Amino acid sequence: MSHAPHTEPELSNTPEWPDAQRETDFNTWLTALAPRHGLQIGSLRSASTDASFRRYFRIDSPLGSRIIMDAPPEQEDCRPFARVAELMDAAQVKVPKVLAWDQSKGFMLLTDLGTNTMLQLINPDQPGANQHWYLQAVEALIAWQVASRPDVLPPYDEALLRQEMELFPAWYLKQHRGVAVEGDVRRTLDTAFSHIIRENLSWPSVYVHRDFMPRNLMVGNAPTLATSCAALPPEGAVSPWGGPAAKPCDVRIGVLDFQDAVYGPITYDIASLMRDAFLSWEEDFCLDITIRYWEKARKAGLPVGDDFGEFYRGVEWMGLQRHLKVAGIFARLTLRDGKPQYLADTPRFIRYIRSTCARYRELKPLLRLIERVEGIEVVSGYSFGPLQTPS
Repeated sequence: MSHAPHTEPELSNTPEWPDAQRETDFNTWLTALAPRHGLQIGSLRSASTDASFRRYFRIDSPLGSRIIMDAPPEQEDCRPFARVAELMDAAQVKVPKVLAWDQSKGFMLLTDLGTNTMLQLINPDQPGANQHWYLQAVEALIAWQVASRPDVLPPYDEALLRQEMELFPAWYLKQHRGVAVEGDVRRTLDTAFSHIIRENLSWPSVYVHRDFMPRNLMVGNAPTLATSCAALPPEGAVSPWGGPAAKPCDVRIGVLDFQDAVYGPITYDIASLMRDAFLSWEEDFCLDITIRYWEKARKAGLPVGDDFGEFYRGVEWMGLQRHLKVAGIFARLTLRDGKPQYLADTPRFIRYIRSTCARYRELKPLLRLIERVEGIEVVSGYSFGPLQTPS
C-alpha cells in the first residue's frame, strides 16, 4: 500500500498579478497575439502553479485549449525550457510545443497536453492497477535517454551534486530543525556526501529530466488516449553505447517541467519516478517497475549494466542524493517562499533517507544523525553527543 499523495492548493479561476505593470504587459501581449492564434481572451483561467516563480494559464482557441506560461525574466529564464522542449520533441517524447514567445517579458504560448496528470489517475491503494501508467512513463524515459549526446546539456557533475545536497543542512537542519551544522554533524555530512557523490558519478551519463515523476507526466484529458508509434531508427543503427538503437512504440505520456534537464547519471530519473516527492510505494512495486525499466533499457542499448542488483544499488544511492536535496528545497519553499504545503511532505523524504541509509554500512553515521534530529529513539552504542542549536 502506498502513502497518500500530496494535495494541490486550490487555484483561482481569475489570474491575479503581483503588480499593475506586469498585468498591463501581459494584456498588451495577449491582445496582440489573440487574432493570430484565435485565442478567446474571455476564457483565460488559472491552470497550475509550481515550486518556482512560473505560473500557467489555460485559454481556449478553435483548435483546442492552449497554455500560457508566465515566467518573470528577472526570476526565470525560459531559454532552457525552449531548448529542452526541442530536444525532447526530436526524441519523439510528447512535450508542449512553443507557439509564441516574448522573451523580454517572459510570456510563452504553448500547446496543451491536457488536464490529467498521471498522479491524478493513480490509485494509491492498488499498485498493480497503475502498472500501465508507469510502463508508459518508462517508455517515454527510455526515448529521452536514447537520444542523449554529450556536451548538449549542462553536466550533472560533482559541484552540482554537492551544491544540491547542501540544501539539506542549510535549510532542513539549520533553518527548519534549528541544528547547528558544525563539528561532528558537519563531518558526518561531509563524509556521507563524498560517498554519495562517488557512487553516483560512477554511472554513465545520459539526458536527465531531473524531476521525472507522476506530477509532471500528463495523460491528456481521458485515461484512454489514441496511441502513436515513434519511427524506428534505420536498420543496423546502433546506440551511442553500442548495441542496437531502439525507440519505444506506443508512447502516450506527455512530459512537463523539464527546463532543468542536465547530462548526468542514468540512475537519476528512474529513482525520481519510483521514489516520488508526493507519493510512496512499497518496495515490491518499485522493484517491479525498476526491473522492467532495466530490461527495456538494456534492449535499447542504454548503459545500465548487466547486473540488476548493482543497478538497483545505484538507483538507491541516486535517490538518496535527490531526497536530501528535496527535503532542503521543501523547507526553503516553506520558510522563505511562504508555501507551507511542501513541508508537509518532508516526512516522506526522511523515510526514504533512513531506509537507504540503513542498507549500507557507509551511510550508518548519516542514519544516526537523521534519527537524532527527528527524535527517533534507536538502541545503539553510537552517539554524536547533544545536537547544538544556534543561539
